[in-house]
Amino acid sequence: MSVSLKYKSAAICMSLCLFIGASKSSCFSCSAMENESEISLSAKSAVLIEQTTGQIIYEKDAQAKWAPASITKTMTMLLTIEAIERGDFTLNDMVKASENACSMGGTEIWLENGEEMSVRDLLKATAVSSANDAATALAEFVGGDEKTFVDMMNKRAKELGCKNTVFKNPHGLDEDGHFSCAEDIAIISAELMRHELTQEFTTIWMDSLRDGATQLVNTNKLIRFYDGATGIKTGTTDNAGYCISASAQKNGLSLIAVVLGCPDDDSRFADAKELLNYGFQNYSFSDIPQIEEPIPSITVKYGRCESVEAIPSAPDGVLINNKLKGTLTADYEITPELTAPVSESQNVGTVFIRSDNEVICTYPLITKQEVEKMTVIYALKMFLKSVISL
Repeated sequence: MSVSLKYKSAAICMSLCLFIGASKSSCFSCSAMENESEISLSAKSAVLIEQTTGQIIYEKDAQAKWAPASITKTMTMLLTIEAIERGDFTLNDMVKASENACSMGGTEIWLENGEEMSVRDLLKATAVSSANDAATALAEFVGGDEKTFVDMMNKRAKELGCKNTVFKNPHGLDEDGHFSCAEDIAIISAELMRHELTQEFTTIWMDSLRDGATQLVNTNKLIRFYDGATGIKTGTTDNAGYCISASAQKNGLSLIAVVLGCPDDDSRFADAKELLNYGFQNYSFSDIPQIEEPIPSITVKYGRCESVEAIPSAPDGVLINNKLKGTLTADYEITPELTAPVSESQNVGTVFIRSDNEVICTYPLITKQEVEKMTVIYALKMFLKSVISL
């Protein structure tokens, strides 16, 4: 039975440092607004985000813990690609398959103990065919052993701000205590898609390994049948049901739809398409409106300067429901006084983006420069300087 829910259509602003090797930025925030439109999903849990900001457009039990199945491999791929970009190894480096990697079962490329395969081909097998043996071989190569790699996975998840994720393995086969949630999967997926190398693998529809002896067909049907699809990963186990983290780019937007716990293969793709279609049809980026009033300087007590200038730390644009376009205004609140020392880029106020007087987005006002604390010695030097100049 499908469940009807209202869209949570968030008016969304660009984040300054979201997922850049860290966690979500708290610099900008947005308020969610109800939309009268309804959507019907078969998924038990789902989320739709704008990829570059990580902001949520729609959610359904998005923080509910769920077996992630092979969507787990998004983190395995992320750690591998990050290691490549650090220069730890290259795509052409060869990996020797261990007995452990060859024993995974489930979806596989039938690695044999001691067989050597390039990092490139193992990434391809992981992204396209969701091969458990390939993912495990990568994990052992990157981490030295599977346990160490799993520790790396959980550390990276915490760095990204994932609050409902614990990994027990690099492939996603059901295991006690191995879980994530739609929101966390979207966070990891967005970080993975931030790397250009990712799409070299996630956009492949068909390919082969071993000089054509092993055929690969992407488990993500959207790559072939959804315009603008860029990835990312499907997953299916008894505990998880049918799941997908699906990404697409269109009309200047990059969206990620995560659906978990669907009853069958067709349902997960239908749910993902419905979410992506909604986002592309109803949302776009709008220019940030200008602050009409001049921003006054802030008085600084006990500082080497008497005041400091405040400037907006504005995002590039705000992602809004298209119905709101042309109705945005900006106003602000600012701290009237500071006490030295004052650091550069210190938060001293808030800019409010409004639509029909309702706040839909905020971003900070920050100090343009630092102000050091006045000392007796510095005050004496300034006094002597003023006397000498007379």
